[in-house]
Amino acid sequence: MRGDVDVLSRAGLDLEDFIGEATESVRRAVPWVGACVGTHDPATMMLTSARKYGALQAHNEHDRLFGIIEYGSDEPTSFRSLAVGDRRAIGMHATHGDAIDRSERMTRLMRPVYGFADEARLVFRDGAAVWGCLAIFRGSDDPMFDAAEIEFLGALSESFARGVRSGILTRLAHDSVPGGETGGPAVVIVDARDQVSQISIGAEERLEQLRGSAHGGDPLSLVTSLVGAARRTLGSPDAPPARARVRTGAGVWLLLHASPLRGADGATGDVVVTIEEARPPEIVSLVVAAFGLTPRERDVTRLVLQGVETKEIASTLHVSAYTVQDHLKSVFDKAGVRSRRELISRVYFDQYVPRMGETVGATGWFAG
Repeated sequence: MRGDVDVLSRAGLDLEDFIGEATESVRRAVPWVGACVGTHDPATMMLTSARKYGALQAHNEHDRLFGIIEYGSDEPTSFRSLAVGDRRAIGMHATHGDAIDRSERMTRLMRPVYGFADEARLVFRDGAAVWGCLAIFRGSDDPMFDAAEIEFLGALSESFARGVRSGILTRLAHDSVPGGETGGPAVVIVDARDQVSQISIGAEERLEQLRGSAHGGDPLSLVTSLVGAARRTLGSPDAPPARARVRTGAGVWLLLHASPLRGADGATGDVVVTIEEARPPEIVSLVVAAFGLTPRERDVTRLVLQGVETKEIASTLHVSAYTVQDHLKSVFDKAGVRSRRELISRVYFDQYVPRMGETVGATGWFAG
């Protein structure tokens, strides 16, 4: 079964098909009654989409609460905490034992609302980046996830990461279409009780564009996840920013950002979430990251996208021109292109510009 997910990750499937087939493959090896798969922005580990299967499918009424708990609580089993640790998979009972009773996620949501008795979690890690996560659940009449099952899940981490990265590139290359205009600014204000107190028409339209397939969750869970993360930044200045790059079904890339608001009396509680169309540099850096390049290959790609010639790249990076050519060959292989021109087209014109209907140059567009 481990090989099944690896084969799927190399099959060039779009994101929806890969996640659906890989999650079902996991079920055959590690049975579950409910499953949720999230994709994350690798720069911030913020949720960018969610798909639910089994007992969780079409039950979206508590997704907003999940976002607040997952990103607003200081829990060592949150996906953000796992992303910065050395474990790729955990089981709430197998790994944490009695600590499960102190998990706000389990005691406030999974047990009382869904009747789940145990949860196993997997992060999709490829090198230093985390591209998504899997949570699978069992009921009170089922056996708890054991150590062997957790070890098996952990071995799937890199394959899942590869499949998500590949799926992102596949969708970018084929699904970008015109459209995506909204009726004005997109702003959501969430109050201290975690309720949406105000929402603009533009934000309602943007969130509607983020609705996915029959397996998709409530788009407002992306908003509440950002709200939870934004509140944590008040007490943790070094916490990752509450921002995420999210793609609509129409191929429009959006940037969601949350900031705490301070009242006239200095009190905080409300959080404002803005949704705007992402600028090209935001998307280019994500696309390049999805190629799976080494740090030095990323340096070379950045300079190529700025129009820098081989000799100048060699001088800038203090390597020989032959070394630059070797790096370029590896970049071309990973990006599925044969030349600088095709690389620029793959990054800019195939991924971003077709939706805009513009012709632009690459110089100055790369950031990150």
